[in-house]
Amino acid sequence: MASLTLPVSARSTLAVLERALTLYRRLWRASAFSSFVLPVLFLVSIGVGVGGHVGLIGGVDYLSWIVPGVMASTAFQMAVGECTYPVLGDFKWVRAYHAMRATPVEPGDMILGWLLYVLLRVTVAVVVFLGITAVFGALHSPFALVTPLVCALVSLAAAAPTMAFAATIEHDSYFALLFRFVLIPSTLFAGVFFPVEQLPLAVRPLAYLSPLWHGVELDRAATLGTAPPWPIAAHLAYLVVFAAAGAAWAVHAFRKRLQD
Repeated sequence: MASLTLPVSARSTLAVLERALTLYRRLWRASAFSSFVLPVLFLVSIGVGVGGHVGLIGGVDYLSWIVPGVMASTAFQMAVGECTYPVLGDFKWVRAYHAMRATPVEPGDMILGWLLYVLLRVTVAVVVFLGITAVFGALHSPFALVTPLVCALVSLAAAAPTMAFAATIEHDSYFALLFRFVLIPSTLFAGVFFPVEQLPLAVRPLAYLSPLWHGVELDRAATLGTAPPWPIAAHLAYLVVFAAAGAAWAVHAFRKRLQD
C-alpha cells in the first residue's frame, strides 16, 4: 500500500529497477565470475605475484597501492558493460524501451531505474571486494569504508554517458571502438597500475580527463589514509558534473530515439 502513495515518476523508476532485478535474478550466475572472482584473482596475481618484484610505491607495498585502483576500475568496467549491449538491446532487439514508453514511464524514469540497478550491482561487488582485501591486510585507514560511495559515483560517471552513446547507435560494432579507445586506455593509464606521473607530461591531461582517474585517487587516499593530488572537493565535483552531463545527454538521446 505504501508504494501507492509514491509519485508516478518514482513508481515508474522503481518499476524499471524491478524489471532489471528480475532479469538479473535469472542471469546472475553468468556475471558472478567477472564481478566477484575475476577481480580477486587479478588482485592476487598482479598485486601479490607481480608486486613481489615491484617493491614499494609511495612508501607502501604494491598490493596496498593497487587495491584501490582495481576497485575503482572494476566499478568503471561493470558500469560500462551494463550500459552497452543491454541498453542497445532494449532499443533495437527487445524493444523494451518502446514498450515502456507506451506506459506512464518517461525516458528519465528508464534511465534512473537502470542507473539504480547499476549502482546496486557495483556496490555489492565493491563491498565484497573490500572485505576480501581487508583479509589481505591491504587497507590502512578506516576511511576505506567510504570507497563503495566513491565507486558508486565512478559508476554513475561511466554509466550515464555510456547509456547515451548506446541510445545513439544502430549497430553493436561501435562498442568495439568504445572498448578499444575509451575503456582499455582508461584502465591502463588512469593510475590503476602505476602513477600517472610516470606518463609523458603531454599525455597526463588525458588521464586527468577520465573519471576513473579521479575515482582511483579518491579510493587510494581513502584506503591509505593519504591526501589525493587534487582537493577532494575537486575530484568529487568532476565526477558529479561528468555524471550529470552524461545523464542529460542520455535523456536527450532516449527521447530522440523513442520518437522513431
